[in-house]
Amino acid sequence: MKIRKGDEVVVLAGKDKGATGKVLRVDPRAERVVVEGVNLMTKNIKADQQRAGRESGRVTMEAPLHVSNVAIVEDGKPVRVGYRINEDGTKVRISRRSGKEI
Repeated sequence: MKIRKGDEVVVLAGKDKGATGKVLRVDPRAERVVVEGVNLMTKNIKADQQRAGRESGRVTMEAPLHVSNVAIVEDGKPVRVGYRINEDGTKVRISRRSGKEI
């Protein structure tokens, strides 16, 4: 998967199209990412013994998006990601638009 935790991404499709945010979590098996402040859902939480001190109520949280619906942002525009192997043998991600290291 070419998108990692901490990357700045833009949403390409769906109800939050055009929104940008930081990747909070990545699930490579399900090919999903969770982006900060995007694809928000409301969840009803029930008070119980295990969550001592917390009350029941509604919690707003981010739901996962498919990785194909997000792209890394460079200068405010979405870019595709490629790879390059440096002289010392390390593999680095690069922007296909500018060729710069991400």
